[in-house]
Amino acid sequence: MSADEPIQIVAYDPAWPERFEEERVNLQAAIGDWVLGGIHHVGSTAVTGLEAKPIIDILVGVESLAASRPCLARLVPLDYHYAPYRTNEMHWLCKPDPSRRTHHLHLVPVGSRRFCDELAFRDYLRAHAETAREYGQLKRALAARLGRDREAYTESKADFIRAVLDSAPHH
Repeated sequence: MSADEPIQIVAYDPAWPERFEEERVNLQAAIGDWVLGGIHHVGSTAVTGLEAKPIIDILVGVESLAASRPCLARLVPLDYHYAPYRTNEMHWLCKPDPSRRTHHLHLVPVGSRRFCDELAFRDYLRAHAETAREYGQLKRALAARLGRDREAYTESKADFIRAVLDSAPHH
């Protein structure tokens, strides 16, 4: 994954849910035949009040990675670019460009651990404002320390995310 842009954490933007909804409609029209488990707004932009990178994270539940591969071509006209990242868990795409992202798209098999975890983490933060606030503080500190190293930034959040998932009700 490209590390051209520095990691930027910004205050919550009430326009984020609208941006997701606009994209959900476009995705449903383009790849609806492959959508099995819904199109979900996930990540920090999906949690009201939580500071975040200003990138809309979208989770799409699909039957399997192999069965959903043909829909990747349908995402090109929407400006999505496929990037091989965690290829055993998902098809990962970004829009409009790996160096300047506005959206991340995860096509993930329904029922997989990743699919369940992304929804569970979002739901826990939505329901627990104090935990969401702590997560926001962690992300700001990591962004300040790690600058452009997105991989280290993501890895450095893993322990916090795992602790939240371990305390979340099982799905």
